[in-house]
Amino acid sequence: MKIILIGIQGAGKSTQGVLLSEELGIPYLSSGHIFREMSKEKTELGRWLKETINSGALIPDDTTLEIVLTYLEKPEYANGYILDGFPRTVPQAEAFNGAVDKVFFIDVADKEALWRISGRISDRQDETLQAIRKRIELFHELTEPVIGFYKNEGKLVTIKGQQEVEGVFGDIKKHLK
Repeated sequence: MKIILIGIQGAGKSTQGVLLSEELGIPYLSSGHIFREMSKEKTELGRWLKETINSGALIPDDTTLEIVLTYLEKPEYANGYILDGFPRTVPQAEAFNGAVDKVFFIDVADKEALWRISGRISDRQDETLQAIRKRIELFHELTEPVIGFYKNEGKLVTIKGQQEVEGVFGDIKKHLK
């Protein structure tokens, strides 16, 4: 099964991704994790990724597609995956079309997401208040249309994300049967 989790930063995508991975026995993959790992590399691309991520901006579509699609060619993803943070734009969704069975939109209000993020301890340089606000703004501008794209494809399930972790997980599992 190939699953995508969509939601603003702080919606609980990684929490749900890990739970789903354990439940379904397929790997969980975060595009943000891929980019953060690559940003540690002492290369031109690594330095550029680090600057872009820390500013709160999105990685351009062509770069994102090249990195994520190449990553998904690894054998461990052949039988399915749970993907978080991709696609973030309609062009990415169009290029990725057909490579997904279900898309879960974990719907959380901006205020709730900011509260959740501020309550966690992080040493990530991309979790400054300015960077988080920028990403929330970009989510509404660029990623909300992706939700409409998958709704039109008949693959979208909206989950109320402001409930307890177990409630979100239970609602997702109901839609996997």
